[in-house]
Amino acid sequence: MERVHPVSVPSKVLFKKVRRIVPPMLERFHKGQLGRVAVIGGCADYTGAPYFSSMASARLGCDMSHVICESSAATVIKSYSPNLMVHPLLPSSNSVSDPNSIDAPALASPIIAMLSRLHTIVIGPGLGRDGVTLKVVTEVMKEARSRSIPFILDADGLLLVTEDPDLVKGYKECILTPNVNEFGRLAKALGIDVPSQTQLAIAQDGDKISQETEACEKLSKALGGVTIIQKGRHDVISNGVTSIISDTPGGLKRSGGQGDTLTGALGTLMAWRVAYHNGLWDSGEQDHSKEAQTKEEVQAELESEMKMSPTTTLLLVAWAGSAITRECSRRAFNAKGRSMQASDLTDEVHESFLTLIGEPEGSKVHL
Repeated sequence: MERVHPVSVPSKVLFKKVRRIVPPMLERFHKGQLGRVAVIGGCADYTGAPYFSSMASARLGCDMSHVICESSAATVIKSYSPNLMVHPLLPSSNSVSDPNSIDAPALASPIIAMLSRLHTIVIGPGLGRDGVTLKVVTEVMKEARSRSIPFILDADGLLLVTEDPDLVKGYKECILTPNVNEFGRLAKALGIDVPSQTQLAIAQDGDKISQETEACEKLSKALGGVTIIQKGRHDVISNGVTSIISDTPGGLKRSGGQGDTLTGALGTLMAWRVAYHNGLWDSGEQDHSKEAQTKEEVQAELESEMKMSPTTTLLLVAWAGSAITRECSRRAFNAKGRSMQASDLTDEVHESFLTLIGEPEGSKVHL
């Protein structure tokens, strides 16, 4: 029998708050209202990453899960699952006549035409570093930002920020998910001094967490308050003002692709957050118009029954996505040990959600 790791009291409080963002399952909802998420990524060399991300999004509960990829990857990704909607719209150097002279906005227009149908986009899983592809994705990011469409960035999506931080600077509707190396490159690009891995290795646990949190806060502030999930032994989440440590136990295997479960989970949670703020269902909360700006104001929202502000819900989404992914990893590792692969996390998404968060009141999950 699997040993269930106890959830700390502070984490129970946060999970209870996250549950308020989760739409109940109601008969009156129609297709698409509980999440339309698109993963932008997937090239000839990397077809697994967008699949793992989009399937995590689907397994967590979004209604419609899309993959927007390069044409050479489309058939392969389609063969992985008929549940995904796969669109071969990403151009690359192989699909244009002159890679050195392109009209990036024109090439991006078929993808931009899809944005009005989406709640959230995930950019980066399996994206690759083709110059034409990256220029087109840059145009998509600019347009998504102009329309206030939330997005999550990982892998080579973060490379775009490293090369041009202004793409996300000051945009509060996005989450960056760097690992240790990606975090270091971002910090260097922005001139942020962060502790080296050698320094962190010799630090005591308390000091290590403090140093990592300070570094994450610095990077977030340098990017104008963008929310960052700094992945590691524990995940540090910060918007430059408020920081949360995600320490839900994970597995001991560091197989490639686990971060794709995180981005997919975040995609669905971000879509649910949109529904929450748009009043898709009656949450029974007392509304208020003041946006939380300080640590104290965020804490007050977490301790009350008032309707939460976008700042608070974004932090909760980041924390919940991290916790679900870590729980998936723990469960998969307990089942498979050192043979665990990224695909094993996909099978654990739903049970991890039920264990940590659970269905909100009013859900009709049994008819």
